[in-house]
Amino acid sequence: MRVVVKVGSSVLIDNDKLSVERIGKLVDFLQDLHQNHEVILVSSGAVAAGHTVVPTLSNKTTADKQALAAVGQTVLIRKYRKKFEEHNIHVAQLLLTKDDFQSFAHSENAKTAINTLLENKIVPIINENDCVVVDELLRGDNDFLSAQVTEYFGGDLLIILSDIDGYYDKNPREFSDAKILKVVSEIPKEELEQENTPNFEFATGGIVTKLKAADFLMKNGKKMFLTTGFELSHAKDFIDGQENYKGTLFC
Repeated sequence: MRVVVKVGSSVLIDNDKLSVERIGKLVDFLQDLHQNHEVILVSSGAVAAGHTVVPTLSNKTTADKQALAAVGQTVLIRKYRKKFEEHNIHVAQLLLTKDDFQSFAHSENAKTAINTLLENKIVPIINENDCVVVDELLRGDNDFLSAQVTEYFGGDLLIILSDIDGYYDKNPREFSDAKILKVVSEIPKEELEQENTPNFEFATGGIVTKLKAADFLMKNGKKMFLTTGFELSHAKDFIDGQENYKGTLFC
């Protein structure tokens, strides 16, 4: 099985710094997954990582966000490479844009590279090319990018690791009796048309971008699992086929 794992900025950053502990636990989870499956990682966090290095730049202007992303991407990939090397796994970096998926030549070239990497047991790490895709930098948060990666690069399942631990039957911030929906096969149109509501300063998504990603994949016969990135046992339980997993399966 080819599994795409997307991790959000809020999972990687703790107290305004890249969390080495969380990255280590994430890589341990991916290494375990890598034993039996092909793994592609889509990682947010470049802007936040850049801000930990150059705090004088603001994340309020587009130009500063672009600069922070350029700085932070090198920081992120270095952290990932170091952790993966502890498991004797090589990684590769790919920066993609929405236009790459709208171009047959670009998407096929990227797919060829992805397939070659996976055939050689190398884990591709993908992020948005934030220096050239301003719209996605402001609104995307990599959720839809990870859905496109899953669809166009032959993924069987997308796992989104977030500060959101699932899709609830009502807003859990407002209703204490809100419950996670374990399986969802259809998303109401009005849910997809809500405004983005990120919970983290350096995020641009929220539940809406995740629902749009899930909707896109379901319409293409693919599955998506949404769960927390702070307790990776939930994702592992799902992968292992446990019935008591915590999260939401869209299929």
